[in-house]
Amino acid sequence: MYVHGFRSSGSSGTVVMLRSILYESGIKVIAPDIPVSPLAAEKMLHEMAEREQPSLIIGTSMGAMYTELLHGFPRILVNPSFHMSRTMVLKGWVGKKHKYLNKRADGATELKIDNTIIEEFKQVETRLFSDTSEMERELVYGLFGKNDNTVNYQDLFIEHYGRGHFILFEGEHQLNGNVLKKEVLPLIEQLV
Repeated sequence: MYVHGFRSSGSSGTVVMLRSILYESGIKVIAPDIPVSPLAAEKMLHEMAEREQPSLIIGTSMGAMYTELLHGFPRILVNPSFHMSRTMVLKGWVGKKHKYLNKRADGATELKIDNTIIEEFKQVETRLFSDTSEMERELVYGLFGKNDNTVNYQDLFIEHYGRGHFILFEGEHQLNGNVLKKEVLPLIEQLV
C-alpha cells in the first residue's frame, strides 16, 4: 500500500514506477487518492489497512505522517512531514489554492488549505508516536534524503524509533527513479 504526499495522488510517477517494477514479482500496489480532510484521510487509511491487510505500507512526506499511524504493519516512512500544520503555516500555504501535481480519480485539479484543514492536521498530529513499542520499532523504517530542503524530521524520528531503521540516502524530498530503484526497492524486497 502506498500513501502519497501533499498535492499528489494515487496515480503519481512513484506509483506508476512501483507498479511497473513490482508487477513482475506478483506484488500488487494499492494507492488511493488521500482525502483533503486530514481526519477523513486518517479514517480512510485505517479502514483500508484493516480491510486490505497489506504486507507493507510506504508513505512519502505527508503520506509518511499518516503511515506512521498505521500500527501493526511493516512501514517505510520516506521524508516524513510529521507536522503538516506547522509546515503549511510557515510556508504561507493557508488561504491559498494549490494545484495537484497528478491526476486524481475525482477529477479535482486544485485544493484550498484553510484553517479547518490546519486544525484537523493538529488533531491527527497529536496521535503520532502513540505506540513506539519495541514491536513497532521493528516494523518502522525511516528514509531521509540528505538534500531534503522541504522538511527535516530526522531527529524526531530518531527520538521515537531510534537509529536501528534510520536510513539516509542521496536525494531530495521527492522520490525519483534513481532513489526508488537504489534505496526503496531493495528495502521493499527485504521486507516483503
